[in-house]
Amino acid sequence: MGGQAVASASGRFGDVFDPNVGRVQARVGLGTADELNRAVEVAAAAQPAWAAINPQRRARVMFAFKQLVEAEMDSLARLLASEHGKVVSDARGDIQRGLDVVEFACGIPHLLKGEYTEGAGPGIDVYSMRQPIGIGAGITPFNFPAMIPLWMSAVAIATGNAFILKPSERDPSVPVRLGELFQAAGLPDGIFQVVHGDKEMVDAILDHPAIGAVSFVGSSDIAQYVYSRGVAAGKRVQAMGGAKNHGIVMPDADLDQTVADLCGAAFGSAGERCMALPVVVPVGAETAERLKAKLIPAIGALRLGVSTDADAHYGPVVTAEHKARIERWIQTGVEEGAELVVDGRGFTLQGHENGFFVGPSLFDHVTPDMSSYREEIFGPVLQIVRASSFEEALALPSRHQYGNGVAIFTRNGDAAREFAQRVNVGMVGINVPIPVPVAYHSFGGWKRSAFGDHNQHGMEGVHFWTKVKTITQRWPDHMLAERGAEDGGPSRNMGSFVIPTMS
Repeated sequence: MGGQAVASASGRFGDVFDPNVGRVQARVGLGTADELNRAVEVAAAAQPAWAAINPQRRARVMFAFKQLVEAEMDSLARLLASEHGKVVSDARGDIQRGLDVVEFACGIPHLLKGEYTEGAGPGIDVYSMRQPIGIGAGITPFNFPAMIPLWMSAVAIATGNAFILKPSERDPSVPVRLGELFQAAGLPDGIFQVVHGDKEMVDAILDHPAIGAVSFVGSSDIAQYVYSRGVAAGKRVQAMGGAKNHGIVMPDADLDQTVADLCGAAFGSAGERCMALPVVVPVGAETAERLKAKLIPAIGALRLGVSTDADAHYGPVVTAEHKARIERWIQTGVEEGAELVVDGRGFTLQGHENGFFVGPSLFDHVTPDMSSYREEIFGPVLQIVRASSFEEALALPSRHQYGNGVAIFTRNGDAAREFAQRVNVGMVGINVPIPVPVAYHSFGGWKRSAFGDHNQHGMEGVHFWTKVKTITQRWPDHMLAERGAEDGGPSRNMGSFVIPTMS
């Protein structure tokens, strides 16, 4: 807070594990509403001067920050991996996708330009400007401890706001280090602050009257809670929730490439991604059998390892509780009648027997009525849901409660185009298994995958973190007024008592 490390006085702590060995490696203090109040006071004092700095100078701070993060990429990735469990190469990707948005935010002088109409009426010009909300807050999940905080903070700060981050208490160290690097880049104290905590801190953020906007990523139930409570408190809220992304495999798809894509999208980062691809929908029985025959050996070849294993495809999940939850979902799938083709339960890694590892699992003959299909498992589990036709395959993601991402694998441009137009999902990949948009477009799902009217980053992010002010101006013609007075006429026109028009 205010550029200083401040210990929480709450006396409450959360455990930070090393998932590779299943051991507590640190504890994080869980803050209080009073501590948030102090952070808000600091932010409120610092924000007006930051907003008054011209956008080009704010962009220079973002450029400097980007260079500092790039210089520390390896150490940040290892720190991230040590708390999350994802392999170091994946942790680098986590950071890089966040830096892509920082790079986008470096263009803020152009992005903040408003609109201008000369001569909207007789002697009247109209123009608009975008101004910061004031103080914004981000509440971020464990699965992307660098990317998502950067998605939120980069645009919020570049547009002139102060930003308070409440990261996941499961892997809090990288967000703190990002704050230190912002400070080193020249960001004034109080513009980026990190507070830790659990539900008590979340509720304090949602209720605080001085926080004007909140961005959240997490499960759908919590996203809906955050959105409802934040909006009730008069805030602008974007709350991204869960997902159950589908991959439609058409009979003409390149199955070798599709299987490679599915393995990466379903099992990368141990499936702990809201844009993971946990459901594959082959169209036609023949496609399903050919796909299954290729998936089994590909899954068998996957290598699990510790986060620092350069040859590992993925590492452990984040906590023992999450490991148990995933394994309960696997058991639920069996009880519901799905065929468990590959069982990842009971996996242990020699020398790391207490690590939170879950092997890859594959189900076949999953049906839409099964709870294991309807809900998000958030682990290394791939489910095959067979479809007899294109229309049936299209209906599955369209009718699902979640609508984050979807992909179609095909060589048929007409089928791909029709699918992209008709599917009821927010982000679509065509032969792209994880269709996360680039930083200058925007990220956001539909249905129970997102609550609020604005997506993240891109111009949607600029719009979320700013308010539009529109000015209508007219300058009196003094020469005309003086001539009127000389001629004995009125020096000014009589005020209008009807609604103004520009005609």
